[in-house]
Amino acid sequence: MHITTHHKKVPEDKDGTYILTYDANDEEEEEWRFTRASRRRGDPCYHYTVLDQAWRATNITTKYKMCDRNIKWKGWYRLFYNGKSLQMPERCVPVNKCGTQAPLWLAGPHPKRRQGIVTRRVCGHWKKNCCAFRSTPIQVKKCRGNYYVYKFTPPTACYLAYCADINTLVCGRCRRNQSCVSRDKINWRCKRKKRMSSTKIHFFASFPGQLVGKVNRIKYSKVLVNVGRAFNRRTGVFKAPVKGVYQFFFSTQTSNTGLKTDLWLVVNGYWVSVSHTHISRPSSVGNLSTYMTFLRRGAVVYVTQNCGKSWANAASMTITFGGSLLAQ
Repeated sequence: MHITTHHKKVPEDKDGTYILTYDANDEEEEEWRFTRASRRRGDPCYHYTVLDQAWRATNITTKYKMCDRNIKWKGWYRLFYNGKSLQMPERCVPVNKCGTQAPLWLAGPHPKRRQGIVTRRVCGHWKKNCCAFRSTPIQVKKCRGNYYVYKFTPPTACYLAYCADINTLVCGRCRRNQSCVSRDKINWRCKRKKRMSSTKIHFFASFPGQLVGKVNRIKYSKVLVNVGRAFNRRTGVFKAPVKGVYQFFFSTQTSNTGLKTDLWLVVNGYWVSVSHTHISRPSSVGNLSTYMTFLRRGAVVYVTQNCGKSWANAASMTITFGGSLLAQ
């Protein structure tokens, strides 16, 4: 259904606010509007006063200081600037902005739509104190269409006035591949986001000899693959260069009857996975274990032999350690 509505302009009130009303085109639309209105009755998202006063913008300094304590606030309001929807600033605004001496800003985040109506503190900046004036709390609601309505209350003193964040217009134009940035948190601009490079981490190493008894940290000296250079052949330690999901594997082989051999994967000091062999008759047995986990940047991973005897020579790959970054 396509509905056309008309705005009926009304004179400006003494406090500089405008009230928006709608006219129906025909009886069918009037009936549709009546049904919709009956559902929305009492919802401030559809019953608010438009507050379109240029002096409230965060970049405005005026000669005459305004004070919202002198206004008889009633009901809910939506902030505009030259006909464009704005929201209150969530950060400290410099003094003598917003057409007043101590600008009022929202000391807390705007709510999400599922939160409904919330109560937020309001602070006034004065004499290098961002919350020198703690005004009466107000109510805020997010509406469909990505705008907010406010139930303003008279400030505690003069000269204090509610601000409209002009940067809403700037940040609202940012594309999905852009972020809104500022150096001084006063002037904002859209900046292209840095693409996260796809980091490739792969390593594979072996120990070309025999390990007997307890070895605190196996130093895999024969490194065949080390993409990303995250594995240190001198120490046998892998150090995660980025945050992500990693998969590791490590192996051992033993040929001593009745001897138990355990190799453990150690992550940040915790023994998390074992490669175990235990044979009861003369033979040679190998075991390969794998482990997948999430690691933060700087996490340390290595392999220790807790007991037994692992066998290898320069030509074999029976005592190995390797891993890859699966997802960043």
